Amino acid sequence: MMLHSRFAVPNGAGWDLDVRHYFDPTRRDPRLPPVVMIPGYCMNSFILDYHPAGESLIGHLAAQGFEVWAGNLRGQGDSKRRRGRRSYGFADLALVDVPEVLRFVGRHNHSERDGVALVGCSLGATIAYTYLAHFHDDHGVELLVNFGGPLRWNRVHPLVYLLSRRPSLIGMVPVRGTRHLMRQAVPWAQRFPWLVSFYLNPDIVDLSHADELVKTIDDPSRRLNFEIARWIKNKELVVQGLNVCHSLYSITAPLLCIVAGQDGIVTPEAALSILDSIGSADTEVIEVGTDDIPHAHADLFLADGAHEHVYQPLARWLRSRSL
Repeated sequence: MMLHSRFAVPNGAGWDLDVRHYFDPTRRDPRLPPVVMIPGYCMNSFILDYHPAGESLIGHLAAQGFEVWAGNLRGQGDSKRRRGRRSYGFADLALVDVPEVLRFVGRHNHSERDGVALVGCSLGATIAYTYLAHFHDDHGVELLVNFGGPLRWNRVHPLVYLLSRRPSLIGMVPVRGTRHLMRQAVPWAQRFPWLVSFYLNPDIVDLSHADELVKTIDDPSRRLNFEIARWIKNKELVVQGLNVCHSLYSITAPLLCIVAGQDGIVTPEAALSILDSIGSADTEVIEVGTDDIPHAHADLFLADGAHEHVYQPLARWLRSRSL
């Protein structure tokens, strides 16, 4: 039986962050580090606690004895702006919000461990890297997991490349009602799977529950859009004058990279670029998908085989590095 609590955590910059806590009191193992999950671009933690065909990623980890925390940063989930700027970028997310989430988890978790297992999902991994690059002497991260998140854009999908050519133009486009647009797009994806093949494979994801699936979609920030486009164009991410790619050599936490072999949002080359930058001597890669059963970006969380190919290997890796 998994228990679920929600907290509004002030970030000191006018936002109350939506932080969620999950654990199974009959299975929780205090010897394991708390797992802190950071959602990615235009997404929130719903995708981590939902699967159209059964047990979710968070549900699986809780059943394996882990205490799981999902940190919705500003603009994600039910995080609320009380004052200050609506727009935000990498520095706000990685250098303000993530530290507040980790401090809150540090005060309220029930683990015997001092550090956490930090799981970055898609852009959430990039945000985690940025946090580590700026807080490399006192980051509190024991284990690091990258779910298809880029660091350096060694190879870019043509569509993503085109969108990045004019960062200033991308940053000017107001984006509202993204969830509604995605709900309208699901029937088209079912009729014409190639339209979304760069993001997910409709043959292995049940799209019949559109009203549920779109709950994970949030509106993006224009400033973040601009910074992402500039980053893709320049290949390397610079936040507050610090090149994140060049600033991770002192990070020695064990690293697990989980990548989708046919990902059209974040190519495997971009997701695995972290291996060239991090100082860890303990790294492992799990690549999901084959030519016969291709896996794209969202399939890591939603595919029919995610339990076998993603959830279970992740739990085994976390436990093997913890006990």
